Amino acid sequence: MYTQLEKYLTSRTEIDNKTLSYIYPHFKFKKNKRNEFLLKEGEICKNFYFVNKGCIRLFNINKEGEEATRYFHFEDSLGTALSSLINERPSFEFMQTIEASELLVINREDFFHLVGTIPQFGFIYRQILESAYIKSQERIYCFQGLDAVEKVRWVLTNQAKLLTRLSNKMVASYLGLTPQTLSRLKSKI
Repeated sequence: MYTQLEKYLTSRTEIDNKTLSYIYPHFKFKKNKRNEFLLKEGEICKNFYFVNKGCIRLFNINKEGEEATRYFHFEDSLGTALSSLINERPSFEFMQTIEASELLVINREDFFHLVGTIPQFGFIYRQILESAYIKSQERIYCFQGLDAVEKVRWVLTNQAKLLTRLSNKMVASYLGLTPQTLSRLKSKI
């Protein structure tokens, strides 16, 4: 159950078995069906999720009812609605499993206890924050200046898994395109 989490942690920092044994019980195993909500807009995010199997999508819905996907968390990644979790304020986004998923869940209190008491875990948290910042900057600056064709090419180069594993509707909501436009562009590239 903890094999993937162990690989995730040990690939990022040097960590001994005794420390790993202390970390594991803070994570609870949870199976989720496809399309289950882990968090809804307006709720306060209370958990981090490590994806053993499946995928989590973070998205919001605008006034017109259109979905805009911010991020996908696949296997071997930790995901959460970070600003809601950190600030303990209502989330402006949804978190949903988009495949049957097996997750390791750690609540906010336990997560920050580990950050404060285990230096290696604090280091990993800093890496999570840095990665989230870099990804948000890439997304803002890359996508602002790209036309639709360039966005699809960017995904093909940088995140091809999205196009092979997810529906056109979800990928289109990530790229800010309609599913029809994405389908048309994919057939041309």
